[in-house]
Amino acid sequence: MPSYVIAEKCDGCKGGDKTACMYICPNDLMVLDTNAMKAYNQEPDQCWECFSCVKICPTQAIEVRGYSDFVPLGSSVMPMLGSEDVMWTCKFRNGLIKRFKFPVRTTPEGAANAYESLKGKDLNSELLSTEEAEGRALPRPKALVK
Repeated sequence: MPSYVIAEKCDGCKGGDKTACMYICPNDLMVLDTNAMKAYNQEPDQCWECFSCVKICPTQAIEVRGYSDFVPLGSSVMPMLGSEDVMWTCKFRNGLIKRFKFPVRTTPEGAANAYESLKGKDLNSELLSTEEAEGRALPRPKALVK
């Protein structure tokens, strides 16, 4: 289910011109209603349910209800971002609460380089980036002769 803002909890990130959820949303769906000073999801149908806005919200005003494959009993899922980990709290319809803790990434923001392993590789080679040449390149397929 798409993200939604609990208006009673949202403070519009204290009157800034850009809220935390607007900054983090990869699809630019979160916007600020300048009259009410509350954020909202302008196109719920386009939401990826990535939980980025939920994790960054300082007032925990954004929720995403999990799909049945993720939370089979139906629940609200709320992460609490710490400096070392994220504590996920799942509150099920029957009142049961479960918590799961996962570490946050250790790579500083902006420092990840997906192409680091490709340094020194021949990018024009017919080999895949994960294949190593064993002294020679694989032979090229022969063209079809008509």
